[in-house]
Amino acid sequence: MAEKKPLKRITQAELNNIVAKHAMFRSARLGGARAMLGYMDLTRLSFVGFDLSHSDMTGACLYQANLTDTKLDYAIMFGADMRFANLQAASLVRADMRGVCLRGASLVGADMNGVDLREGILASSDSEGNITPIHGDIGQAGGGADLRGANLTDARLSGAVASDTNFDDATMKGCKIVRANLQGASFHGADLEGADLSMCDLQNADMQNAILVNATMNMSQLNDVNLKGALTSKPVGPTEKDLPGPLEELLRSHTIWVGSNGREGQQLNISGYDLRQANSFTRACLTLLQASKSTLYGVNFTDAQLQASDFHAADLRHTNFQAADIRGGDFTGAQLSNANLQGARLEPITIVQGRTIAATMSGAVLRYANLSGADLHQVDFRNADLQFANLTGANLTEADFQGANLKGARLSPAYQYLQN
Repeated sequence: MAEKKPLKRITQAELNNIVAKHAMFRSARLGGARAMLGYMDLTRLSFVGFDLSHSDMTGACLYQANLTDTKLDYAIMFGADMRFANLQAASLVRADMRGVCLRGASLVGADMNGVDLREGILASSDSEGNITPIHGDIGQAGGGADLRGANLTDARLSGAVASDTNFDDATMKGCKIVRANLQGASFHGADLEGADLSMCDLQNADMQNAILVNATMNMSQLNDVNLKGALTSKPVGPTEKDLPGPLEELLRSHTIWVGSNGREGQQLNISGYDLRQANSFTRACLTLLQASKSTLYGVNFTDAQLQASDFHAADLRHTNFQAADIRGGDFTGAQLSNANLQGARLEPITIVQGRTIAATMSGAVLRYANLSGADLHQVDFRNADLQFANLTGANLTEADFQGANLKGARLSPAYQYLQN
């Protein structure tokens, strides 16, 4: 039997020098060199904030390494040992991670768009042809990886062993996960729209509240899978065809109603409707819209006028409210995980005789939502779930976070005290 060859150990100082030369290489500066970290022992080293895009880490040992906020786009990491590594908020766009061991690793909020996580094994052979895995038998210790909130759009995981892995709230649109071992994996709230999970072992998997629109699970083992609350291609309420008229005409009538202070036209009420297939509401005039308990997953409200609208208890996951005017909006108990509210206005709105209405997100779920640069002045976030939400650059003056969960949320320095 061939003996496992030792990896070359380098120090933090040596790593820092390699990273500096890689930066010069990337900017085509004299003296630069591509980071070649293959077959190196990088155990417990810090990569925090480094840009190692297009680097080569084939077969490297990154056990317990800190790669928080590290940029590893298009990096080659084939067969690497990344057990218990911290890759929170790392960027791994289209990285080659075939055969990588991620047991116990944290990839919370990582961008893994198009990553290749298919099965693979890296081995060496001696002169007699005996084969030995580079990292030997690394076993099953440590449990599954933590991929909560990660972006795995169009990722390839076919044949992967991801039992007990946590994919909660992950974006996995278009994933190819054929023949994977997903026993006991958690997909709570994950977006698997258009994903292919054919011939997978999903026994005891938790898919509660997952988005399974157009997902394929042909010939998969589904014993004891929890599908409670999962959003499938089947409507969860009346759809656009059940509206009292064509949606475009109803929108025009609502615009007239708003412009005439209710004297003409008619207020739009889509409460309880499933309109996730509706055309974009970009720049639409939807002031005072009634949309409580509606299903609007993935709908585009960019730049829309939504002042004093009612979205309480609505399903607004992955919905785009970028730069929308939602002053005075009611989002009590709404589902807004992974929603985009970047630059949105949610400050109080002034109505007749100086009376104001403040926006409320009380009890809303905003995990991994993007609220960066939003005006959240006086917004009621009591008991809201803001885990890992992005609040950088947002105006949080007089916002009420009593009972709110801000674990892992990204905050500007002036508001870091909110997590104490």
